[in-house]
Amino acid sequence: MSPSIAESETLLARVVEALRPVRGLVALVLGGSRGRGTAGPASDYDIGLYYEPSAPLDVEALQGAIAPLVDDPSSAVTRIGEWGPWINGGGWLTIGGAKVDLLYRDLGRVREVITDARQGRISMNYQPGHPHGFCSAIWMGEIATCRPLFDPFGRVAELKDETWPYPEALRDALMTRFGWEVGFAISNAEIAARRSEQTHIAGCAYRALCCMAQVLFALNGRYLINEKGAVAEAANYPLTIEGLATASAEIWSHIGNADAESTLRRLRSLADGMGMLVERAGRKP
Repeated sequence: MSPSIAESETLLARVVEALRPVRGLVALVLGGSRGRGTAGPASDYDIGLYYEPSAPLDVEALQGAIAPLVDDPSSAVTRIGEWGPWINGGGWLTIGGAKVDLLYRDLGRVREVITDARQGRISMNYQPGHPHGFCSAIWMGEIATCRPLFDPFGRVAELKDETWPYPEALRDALMTRFGWEVGFAISNAEIAARRSEQTHIAGCAYRALCCMAQVLFALNGRYLINEKGAVAEAANYPLTIEGLATASAEIWSHIGNADAESTLRRLRSLADGMGMLVERAGRKP
């Protein structure tokens, strides 16, 4: 059973009250689907912990602050940087039966990413937990779509002002970067199909669909902050590929049946539809 609005607000208030004294903590935000107001019954609570690089989070103090809240006393938070450079630490916790993820964010690096993204400079990076990859613009999208819970210095509010309106340079960069890769991924799947390499075909199909989602999010001026559910969400945008949701489901059914020919045919059809959509919108894929 999903928590009520009152229960959710109570949980968030408890977390904020417990964490706000932690040395180095500059802001707390509610991110993910709950921050955007699109959460489902199984959605986690993604809470971003922002700090300045000159005064990082006191992780020991954070551990002490969170310990009285969690259901499992052995739950721990990580050191800064333990999960990699892009999701650089946090904790996977359960509080009152609800899944709560703490995610560290370095404000210095977030500012740099937003400055770059506004000028059309992005990077795609390896990150465990993100099979599509971690696009640097995710950090900008997190700021744009989050709900601040604790921002006493206005640092998050200040950065939010830089995320809207959606930057044209970022739109063009994402559409160029990922629009090209759609066709490249499908071509690689065709090569794999000649050798009946099912795993590679599936990987290329996933890559192509995620890249299509990137293009559609950008075309509609939306920030893509996680590939989970991105194709389904993009299928409901004003500017989208006709039949995307149905075709995506069919593609995975064909892959499950080892039907490479039908898989490739559907992927090519979606890629053609994306190309026509982008052309009608006066953009270059």
